[in-house]
Amino acid sequence: MNIIRLIPCSLSAALLTGVLFVTGCASGPQLLPPTAMVAPQPRADNQGKYMCPYTSDGVVADWVDKGVKAKLGSSIGGTVGAYAGQQALQQVPFIGGFLGQKAGEKIGLEIAVAGCGGWDNIKKSSDLSFDSVEDLSVWLYVKYSTNEHYQDVLSAAEGIYPEMGERYMVALQAASTRG
Repeated sequence: MNIIRLIPCSLSAALLTGVLFVTGCASGPQLLPPTAMVAPQPRADNQGKYMCPYTSDGVVADWVDKGVKAKLGSSIGGTVGAYAGQQALQQVPFIGGFLGQKAGEKIGLEIAVAGCGGWDNIKKSSDLSFDSVEDLSVWLYVKYSTNEHYQDVLSAAEGIYPEMGERYMVALQAASTRG
């Protein structure tokens, strides 16, 4: 028995459209392997906006170990802040939840940075930096994505630079088109 015959025609078209849409999205841009990309050049100082989680001699910076734990702090902070915001603004739950989430993200970031020893420690233990989070993302991918500890290092960086989590894949896709 053909199951499609049992489904009304308009529903069949909607299902087919949905399947084609999902299939089309799944075949999005492909990332080049790290060996096929060009790594941006880091600054040889700690004066950029984004501190590198690796030092110039290829060793993980001191703040990274603490930063792995700090990523959890960011998640906890967002949850605590959203809850506090909802409680404070119970009459307007959407606004309260939104404002609470924003406050929580700020609290979470503060927790993450404090978990790394503070900005002074992050800067002091870094001797490479970047002016853009996109350059940092591509550099990390090209240089260290095959390292067994890459996910931990990436999580540490995203813990103190939440925007990196938002723009990481976009940066890698853009770098894949440049080669």
